[in-house]
Amino acid sequence: MKKTARGEPLEPLIFNAGGQRVVLDADLARLYEVTTKALNQAVKRNPDRFPRDFAFQLDAETESVNRSQIVTGSQRHRDPRFAPWVFTEHGALMAANVLRSRRAVRMSVFVVRAFVRLREGVAANSVILKRLAEIDKTLLQHDAALRDVYQKLLPLLQPPPMPPKRRIGFHADD
Repeated sequence: MKKTARGEPLEPLIFNAGGQRVVLDADLARLYEVTTKALNQAVKRNPDRFPRDFAFQLDAETESVNRSQIVTGSQRHRDPRFAPWVFTEHGALMAANVLRSRRAVRMSVFVVRAFVRLREGVAANSVILKRLAEIDKTLLQHDAALRDVYQKLLPLLQPPPMPPKRRIGFHADD
């Protein structure tokens, strides 16, 4: 896991919101070493550079679902009347471009790489899940075949029936 210059890992800052992987404005501002206010002002000054799939504000519904991830130290001083902005991978890169600071440009590379690592992890997990499904299917087929073999062998495993005992003496029915 790559770490920022401050030694903090990037991946925990990325979470799901609105069906996309995003990073919170306060966390991105901290990485780019600007204030959250400066970052949000840059976004507002350049609305054409931040379409909905690059950056969006969390609504009350999305925010409540992800509240455990959002209520972090970066949220301590946020005015509760203003919903936080979140940035996708492309939005984080665009934010670095509109901020135009050296730190923002350097850190944008780390942010994009963190998104890529998460995407690769998901892809690896899906490959593993697909392989496990194949193994499960094969095991079910083998289970059915073994059950069939067991049913056929069961009569052979039973002890042979006892032959009738020979009666001693004279019997009228002989």
